[in-house]
Amino acid sequence: METLEHLFHNNKKWADSITQQDPSFFQRLSNLQKPEILWIGCSDSRVPANEIIDLAPGEVFVHRNIANVVVHSDLNCLSVIQYAVEVLKIKHIIVCGHYGCGGIEASLNDQDHGLIDNWLGHIKDVSRLHQAELSELTGKEKVHRLCELNVVEQVNHVSDTTSVKNAWKNGEELYIHGWIYNIENGILHDLMSSPKSS
Repeated sequence: METLEHLFHNNKKWADSITQQDPSFFQRLSNLQKPEILWIGCSDSRVPANEIIDLAPGEVFVHRNIANVVVHSDLNCLSVIQYAVEVLKIKHIIVCGHYGCGGIEASLNDQDHGLIDNWLGHIKDVSRLHQAELSELTGKEKVHRLCELNVVEQVNHVSDTTSVKNAWKNGEELYIHGWIYNIENGILHDLMSSPKSS
């Protein structure tokens, strides 16, 4: 059986490196969590939130799922949003998708994927909303465009959550952003940003 001992070694090396640079880092981190950003991203291992925006632990509150979907029946995601907005008082929610998303690609074909088809149905809904535009595209171009459209739709869903609407109603500073990440070059692109209130 393969062990994961090397991960403990990696962790120790990482912690030692951080402590050498900033001896009180972990003490400060253990006393308070005060991020200004909630990141809602894809579970894809190639899109790690903190790393691609070069922020340290404690600076980003993160929620990830397949294809960065926000639906009003997902109590996990809604709870994360509520905690981030009402308790942490974050100022920015970023929905970040990425080109080449396997969930997006799977939603575009008619294959049976098992249980995940229930989740992919949310992306198929986005595809149906934009059927006229998407029908003009093929291959990679179609997948890329649906990745972008999915981000925009999920930003709309975030904006429609009770926690966000209440924050805006109370005059709190809260912005929603839709970003897309290009795995081929490591660069983020801003697709849209909401005003602080609607």
